[in-house]
Amino acid sequence: MSAQQTPVPTAWTTGWTTVFDTGTWRSQLPVHMWRPAPCFVSCPLGNEIPLWIRSITGGSEEDYKAAWDKVVENDPFPAIIGRVCHHPCETDCNRQALEQPVAINSLEQYLGDLALEKGWTLPPAGESQGKKVAVVGGGPAGLSCAYQLRRFGYDVTIFEARDTVGGLLKFGIPEYRLPQTVADAEIKRVLDLGIEVKAGEAIDTADKLEALRKSYDAVFLAIGAQKAKRLPYLGDDARILIGLDFLEDVSRGKDPVLGDKVAVIGGGSAAMDVARTLRRLGKTVQLIALEGRNELPAQEDEILEALEEGVSLFDGAMVASLDTSKPLMELSCKKVLLDKEALAKGEIKPIPLEGSDFKLEAHQIIVTIGQDPTLDGFDTVVATEGGMIKTNGGPAANVPGIFAGGDVATMDRYVSRAIGQGKEAARAIAAYLGHPEIVPLPDYTLDDAVARNEINPFYFPIAAREERGHTAVTKRLRSFADVKIGYSEGQALSEADRCMSCGTCVECDNCYIFCSDMAVKKAPEKEEHYIILEQYCKGCGLCAAECPRGCIIMKQESK
Repeated sequence: MSAQQTPVPTAWTTGWTTVFDTGTWRSQLPVHMWRPAPCFVSCPLGNEIPLWIRSITGGSEEDYKAAWDKVVENDPFPAIIGRVCHHPCETDCNRQALEQPVAINSLEQYLGDLALEKGWTLPPAGESQGKKVAVVGGGPAGLSCAYQLRRFGYDVTIFEARDTVGGLLKFGIPEYRLPQTVADAEIKRVLDLGIEVKAGEAIDTADKLEALRKSYDAVFLAIGAQKAKRLPYLGDDARILIGLDFLEDVSRGKDPVLGDKVAVIGGGSAAMDVARTLRRLGKTVQLIALEGRNELPAQEDEILEALEEGVSLFDGAMVASLDTSKPLMELSCKKVLLDKEALAKGEIKPIPLEGSDFKLEAHQIIVTIGQDPTLDGFDTVVATEGGMIKTNGGPAANVPGIFAGGDVATMDRYVSRAIGQGKEAARAIAAYLGHPEIVPLPDYTLDDAVARNEINPFYFPIAAREERGHTAVTKRLRSFADVKIGYSEGQALSEADRCMSCGTCVECDNCYIFCSDMAVKKAPEKEEHYIILEQYCKGCGLCAAECPRGCIIMKQESK
């Protein structure tokens, strides 16, 4: 090269030419999109969990308030749900591919408790729609429905048979799991939106239901399941009590007269609540459950805490007969296996094991094996099936203007599910009444969600899960103090940082940086944040592989 010649500088260009039309080489094209996280799909309330957890990571009170505002769009009771939810979101959390799931339940409790401490209020009721709705039952489903209806601008009246609303939240969950100050504060915050309550007014006949239907534009039935299931072969001895009645008596401050030795029959959360309440009253407790230890329907943490507190568990067992002739009743028991074919059909059929007989003694027996709705002639107004109100697959009954949810309409009996069904019913009622802003929500399944193998673990360092503290066992047995100790701010921030925001783009720029063809263009103004330049993209899939959160999928193309 002569001294007079200047070298041509190397230059990068994204100018399209037919020579470098690498887009013609591909057989697949990356698509940048928001995708549902498995925790979101599994949440019974429809909470977009990664969104509000990401707000927490901001670390300011404004960020925490933004996170809480997002939660209460779907759940007006985060301090309650943060304590009692069975958290299926954690079961499906993709973080388990690395170590342990994100403690979503604990984070929700943190936000809920912080909101009560700071006095945050719910958004005001929506613009009046000039129509009124009757909600029958003031438990979790009814309160949730009433809350959402007020957000949509409807006048709401709750008809409650008891002397106050709350249902299971006030009378069925012991103080050590759900302090009444917490339940009362969150319920009051909902009622303060202008919801009328008619307490002590039971809608318990077909005539009363018909009268409501004529007086209101819509009716939501959320009467719960109040009729306790019984074991006929135990007889009607006065020493045989019902679990929910016992829990309500204790919650109302009554002092039940009990002997020192009590047998509890049942294996669900309510049975654990009864057993653990008895331990706090100083009783020796024997819990008899048909299910084996690994099949108990109660939550695992409840079982472990019950065992810590001294409850004697006889799992995989049944009471075969009862001798009530003495002050100490004698329970003749057998070990059992559950018929797997019957279980597959939703039935429980115990198979006694030969030679496994054993005996227990008890001053009282408390039966806690579930409840059924009391429909009291409602079947002359609406269709029923299997002892519940029959719905159309959603919350609508067969009669126009009547809707149902919670335990009266489903066997999926969790507090969070009841609250979620209340929300669904409110949306269905608003649509029925012609609300202009109601659009159907997507019905995602886990097949739509980001799978664990679509997460790139390289970008997420191992981080231990922050566990809530627990009150010492010795202190638990002396009081009804809250067993679970909520997060500190530092714990909440640390745990929120563990969330991988599956399916939600955080503009990390990996796709932009790694694309060797410069076929990814930043577009912050767009929902997907990036544009794929199709004339350059040769479909190598590197962007999808390096996306930490599964926000890019490869779609096959036909040429």
